[in-house]
Amino acid sequence: MSLIQRMEIFARVAELASFTQAAEQLGLPKASVSTAVQQLENQLGTRLLHRTTRRVQLTQDGQVFHERCKDVLSDIDELQSLFQQQGAAPLQGRVRIDMSTGLARNAVIPRLPELLALHPRLELEISSTERRVDVVREGFDCVLRVGPLGDSGLVARPLGQMQMVNCASPGYLRAHGAPLTLQDLAQHRLVHYATTLGAPAGGFETMDGVQDRSLPMAGVVTVSSAEAYTAACLAGLGLIQVPLLGVQELLAQGRLVRVLDAWPARPMPLTLLYAHRRNLSKRVRVVMDWLASVLAEHLAQQEAPAS
Repeated sequence: MSLIQRMEIFARVAELASFTQAAEQLGLPKASVSTAVQQLENQLGTRLLHRTTRRVQLTQDGQVFHERCKDVLSDIDELQSLFQQQGAAPLQGRVRIDMSTGLARNAVIPRLPELLALHPRLELEISSTERRVDVVREGFDCVLRVGPLGDSGLVARPLGQMQMVNCASPGYLRAHGAPLTLQDLAQHRLVHYATTLGAPAGGFETMDGVQDRSLPMAGVVTVSSAEAYTAACLAGLGLIQVPLLGVQELLAQGRLVRVLDAWPARPMPLTLLYAHRRNLSKRVRVVMDWLASVLAEHLAQQEAPAS
């Protein structure tokens, strides 16, 4: 039995959490299925499954191997289909992506039905967290990043610049008035954002010609997530500075109002990152091209003048 066959058997056992059901579906004796998994564990030098009389459960190493195993088997199916079918082979398999909650909610997920209508056998896993995921270790095919990039060793595909806007809630403006100049900020509050609570609070960011400026501002709340940042502004707790893409709907609804349009923060780069691989699978390339196209449309829309 080949390594690929053992991987296929292991994947079926893991998905069904049962040696018996896996054997029935594969048309193999249960003893052959159990032996195949044991041989795979011996070959890898680690236990992949916890076995009891009542249940079968993946170990921590088993979970990691199962995720990678699904990708490898999908790639093999894709490769075989190139020679088994005439014309373009249908895309199938999993693509795992990470992006901010705002990008997922406002730009990507509303357009997913279009992609899946074209490629119904694709399986997409979308992570939306505030932390920076480890692309290689956690098995992500690509990630969308807003803001400056560190030296990650990943391949970077620039997608454009995200226009920044200054916003306040109507309730805040009724209570405190609208700032008309940078000097007015001394009488206003800023919702502070910090990736790590306890870090020094930033100020109001703006560009002075080619130079960036940070003007210290008072604030009564500091948050560490993008969702909480917007929520604090909606609650009237102060001004925020955010990518226009993330608040366009709230601005259109009148729940937020743009202020100080003459003093925006520097636009933030939007980048698609992926691991340095010589040959990406076709499904990953197609999904990345689709993401770039969808986000290019949104970035073009942000150039419309403010009302």
